Amino acid sequence: MAIARRTLLRSTAAVVALPGVIERAFAQKAEFTYKYANNLPATHPMNLRAKEMAAAVLAESKGRVDIQVFPANQLGNDTDMLSQLRAGGIEFFTLSGLILSTLVPGAAITGLGFIFADYDSVWKALDGELGGHVRKEIGKSGLVVMEHIWDNGFRQITSSGKPIHSADDLKGFKIRVPVSPMWTSLFKAFDSSPASINFAEVYSALQTKVVDGQENPLAVIETAKLYEVQKYCSMTNHMWDGFWFLANRRAWERLPDELRALLARHIDGAALKQRADVAALNARLQKSLSDKGMVFNMVKTDSFRSRLRQAGFYGEWKAKFGHDAWAVLERHSGQLA
Repeated sequence: MAIARRTLLRSTAAVVALPGVIERAFAQKAEFTYKYANNLPATHPMNLRAKEMAAAVLAESKGRVDIQVFPANQLGNDTDMLSQLRAGGIEFFTLSGLILSTLVPGAAITGLGFIFADYDSVWKALDGELGGHVRKEIGKSGLVVMEHIWDNGFRQITSSGKPIHSADDLKGFKIRVPVSPMWTSLFKAFDSSPASINFAEVYSALQTKVVDGQENPLAVIETAKLYEVQKYCSMTNHMWDGFWFLANRRAWERLPDELRALLARHIDGAALKQRADVAALNARLQKSLSDKGMVFNMVKTDSFRSRLRQAGFYGEWKAKFGHDAWAVLERHSGQLA
């Protein structure tokens, strides 16, 4: 992580220094001062690229648009921040489609268990027809969503007592999951005991043994220091997760057309850079986490996908999402139910 962080910081050094230059060049108050909030640590690639994007927007808009970045749940947990976004208390927010599904049920479709084999299939789907379908559903809720989703990564299961090798190992396992019906449904299908806990409380829940384990991408396990309270990491790749960059519609529409175009271009450009950052980071993280004491094991996914079919997981969600959405999904995932 230190290597990746240094690489990122070197590559963005000029931009990181830019805000001071801009502030001197544009001493007057910005015409639009907007808050962008998220739940990830300040050192995560998403926040490094967001700060770079904000500096570039401030420069190119000649000081008219100032985006202030609030990482690490500074403005509340995910549920709080989504409410603030809708009310206009914050203008921008990045959120997993699975958690957004509490407002937009169709947004959860990209996070179904074991539907993507690799990143090539993820980006083909999310930058294509499946992503377009989800953005359309989000738009119906009154929120504005940018074109390119940011990467959170394939999720892995960590535990404190034993490694997870097969679906049988999840029976009775107390696992923290985000506040989302999809995660709860997934782990109930494995006869686990899922507990919905906001991310801000995950570390303490693991430390105090409220739960035995959790699941997150490697980058989050590293930046949130979950290796301090977890021993094992099982490379399940059970779900891919990403962050939709959302905007309050009223705040978005207050911007003149040229500033909306400028913002959308820089936000989507930052998303593509962040995806590359996460890919590079993931290539190093297993060794980094191993050096910190985590024990890794690989799994065969056959038992997990088979168990989901037997438990009726895919059939249940096909009925919820509807035939048309499911047909779009299966054009990318292959037949599920």
